[in-house]
Amino acid sequence: MKVLSYPILVDIFTFIATVVIVTASGALAPGPLFFTNITHGTKSGAKGGLAFSIGHTIFEFSLVLLLALTLQTVANEPLIKLVVGVAGGIALLVFGFLQIRGALTSKSTVASKGGIPSRNPLLLGTLFTGLNPYFILWWLTIGMTLIVSALNLASFEGVLLMYVSHVWMDYAWLIGTAYLAKKGTSLIGKEEYRVVMIIFGEILITFGFRFVIDALLPQPQPS
Repeated sequence: MKVLSYPILVDIFTFIATVVIVTASGALAPGPLFFTNITHGTKSGAKGGLAFSIGHTIFEFSLVLLLALTLQTVANEPLIKLVVGVAGGIALLVFGFLQIRGALTSKSTVASKGGIPSRNPLLLGTLFTGLNPYFILWWLTIGMTLIVSALNLASFEGVLLMYVSHVWMDYAWLIGTAYLAKKGTSLIGKEEYRVVMIIFGEILITFGFRFVIDALLPQPQPS
C-alpha cells in the first residue's frame, strides 16, 4: 500500500483549497442556468435543482475530460505551463474586476421571475450549460489552468479530484436555491449577496496575480 508523504498531502490539500476558492465565484454567479433553476424551483423544489445539477454535470464533465485528454501529453511542457498559466491568470483578473464592477453597479436582485418553461430540467441544465459563453470561456482559461495543475499533481486522478472539489458547489447551490425558491425564501439578501460577490471578485484578482507570477517565474527544482 502506497503511503503519501507529508509534502504531497500538503500539495493536495492546497490544490483542493485553491479549486474550491477559485470556482466558488463561478458557481455562485447568476446566469441563465441559475435563473431558470430558480424559476423551476418554485414548483419542483430541490428535486428540480438536482435535475439541473445533473444536466450541468453531463456537459461540464464531458468538457473537462476532453480538455484533460487533450492536455495529458503536453501538461509538463514549460511553454504550455507558461501560456495556460498566464492566460488563466489574466482571465481571473478580468473576471474578478468585472464581478466587482457588476456587484457595484447592478440593480437586479438575486432571484428572477423570468425563465423558459419546460418539463425537462435535466435537458435544460445541459443546454444552458453548453450554450453559456461565460462558462465555455471560463473552462478554456481558468479551468484549463486547474486541469494542467491537476495533471501535473496526479495525472487523471488529479483531474477527478479537481472536478469533485469543484462540482459539489454546483449541486449545493442549485439544489439549495431551488429548494428555497419553492419555500418562497431567498438564500441571501440583495446587499449581502453584493458584498459576497465583491469579496469573491477580490479573491479572483489575488489568484489571478498568483497564477501569472507562478507561470512567469521559474519554479525551484527539488534537490
